[in-house]
Amino acid sequence: MPNSLADCADSLEQLRNHIEALGEQLEGLGLPPPVGDEWHELLVRKLLPQLDTDTPLIVAVVGGTNTGKSVVFNHVAGEAVSATSPLASGTRHPLCLVPEGFDTDRLRTMFDGFTIIPWSQPEQTLEDVPEHQLFWRTCPSLPDNLLVLDSPDIDSDAQVNWERAEWLRRSADVLIAVLTQQKYNDAAVKQFFRRAAAEDLATIVVFNQCQFPDDEQYWPAWLETFVSETGTSPEFVYLVPYDRSSAESGHLEFLGRLVPDPEQPRDLQQDLSSLRYETIKFRSLRGSLGRLLAPESGVGAWLETVRGRSDEFHRAAELLSAEHLASIDDWPSVPARPLINSVRSWWRDQRSGWSAGVHSFYNTIGHGLAWPFRKLAGAGTDTPQDPLAEYREIEWSSMLGSLEQVYRRLAWCRDAGGAQLGPRLSPLLEGESRQAVLEQLRTAHQECELNDELSQMVAEALEEFRSESPRSFRLLKRIDKLAAVARPVTSVALFMVGFGPVGEVAAGAVSDAAMQSALHVAGDVAGGTVAATLGESAISQSAATGAGYIESKFRNLQDRFAVRRAGWLATQLEQLVLGDLARELEFAAATPRCDAFQGLESTVGSLAAMLEELAPLSVPPSNSTPSAASSKAP
Repeated sequence: MPNSLADCADSLEQLRNHIEALGEQLEGLGLPPPVGDEWHELLVRKLLPQLDTDTPLIVAVVGGTNTGKSVVFNHVAGEAVSATSPLASGTRHPLCLVPEGFDTDRLRTMFDGFTIIPWSQPEQTLEDVPEHQLFWRTCPSLPDNLLVLDSPDIDSDAQVNWERAEWLRRSADVLIAVLTQQKYNDAAVKQFFRRAAAEDLATIVVFNQCQFPDDEQYWPAWLETFVSETGTSPEFVYLVPYDRSSAESGHLEFLGRLVPDPEQPRDLQQDLSSLRYETIKFRSLRGSLGRLLAPESGVGAWLETVRGRSDEFHRAAELLSAEHLASIDDWPSVPARPLINSVRSWWRDQRSGWSAGVHSFYNTIGHGLAWPFRKLAGAGTDTPQDPLAEYREIEWSSMLGSLEQVYRRLAWCRDAGGAQLGPRLSPLLEGESRQAVLEQLRTAHQECELNDELSQMVAEALEEFRSESPRSFRLLKRIDKLAAVARPVTSVALFMVGFGPVGEVAAGAVSDAAMQSALHVAGDVAGGTVAATLGESAISQSAATGAGYIESKFRNLQDRFAVRRAGWLATQLEQLVLGDLARELEFAAATPRCDAFQGLESTVGSLAAMLEELAPLSVPPSNSTPSAASSKAP
């Protein structure tokens, strides 16, 4: 237990840090920070500032209008520091008395939300200004272990007075409830002290302006009503006679009740300074910590609110998942001729040495011999045929159909997405937005270098083949070298059967045959035909085996390119249609998994364990002061 205050202070500091670190997530969820929530006010205005072991007990004198709070305040101070005239208007700003030598810079953290101002004249606390001001002055007669506050009226019609009194209550360790015959049962007064009792704040009751001897028989009933209506368990009870002249001179008598020798006046300051610091702090800690961790209204309930909002974003993100926005069942296949050319080009780059020179020489000759055939193939057209240009237009038609699917799906998501998704999608579905997306997508599509993409895809696939099947790759390399040896003998023969240079023109007729690409890869050699011509049975077997392997490996190149192009479209649609929406939804949905949220949950668990260890504590009675139990009304 000796380290409980320090341990709790560390955990509360972690709690505040985690809340601050959660700021960006809260913004993404559309939730405000918890500033202003009662549990957060307790954290920053009471628990954190008050848990330093060298912090004095903070005693707040509170009560309703015209109950004589200033009289009690002066008595505690040991000198006349507050106006006691019945003609003076009510206190609007608190006045804090500090002992000599106290570091007043600490008041800024102890009373967060107030502007801290040195006191110079009595009228300062009566000024009607909206700013929350707290005035302080040094009181030489005050013991080192006490700070004493005169507070605004807690039954005032001015809402701002209520707010200031509430903030002071959250900062106080001990409340002095100044009651009168007219105010002990006041609704506003009882509401204030109900909240104090819920926080288990130590409370001292002072019945002021009593008429003796008549009121002697009534105060027990007043106390019983006040205790039962608020749940307060007073530490001390005092009666103060109605005596204006003594009040103005500072000589009022405070009579303790239910104590030995009750007729002897009490020194309220001495009684307060005799309170056990650690006991009161633990009691204050337990009450405030209980409010902080209250299941229905504390930090845990707030975390559940955050989690619930995050779940809404998670459902919205799932609804808007890119894989559900559109399905493309029949993406056009890339023509075989540019695909074959890309395969041949990649393979050509893998050659080296004398075989590369041989293949290059005869490919150049073959290209020249095929020129008349290419000329004939392009006759009757203004420009040479470009298979990829035709493919681009077919692909654009497919993209338009996909885009229409996307917008139909988004309209459904808007209607089904609830509060988090609907308002975000509506602007995206407007006509101007859709037209802008269409124009940008068309421009991006026109600027695509399809041949470069095809070459890159082929290179990736063949590099994978090289890595996954090194033995087969080496086999093809050997076949390619053998083909280089055979090129002087076979070029014309290949030309005649359609696999050599003529293949450039005739490719359209045989483009659907996967074997065509396989044979082109193997150095433009129809392995079986060449081997039969040369009588090289070993080469024939090797080439057939290699060609079959390549056929099995590269039959899916067209499908692979279709997937690549569909991925390009998905990326474009995400950028042009959704923008950052999907990422924003996913970011907000991930809140419960972020470090700050998990740190909060862990810290709340640690604080809850500490709260269980803090047994309820009360101020033990001394020989001259009443106990909490004996001070209740009979």
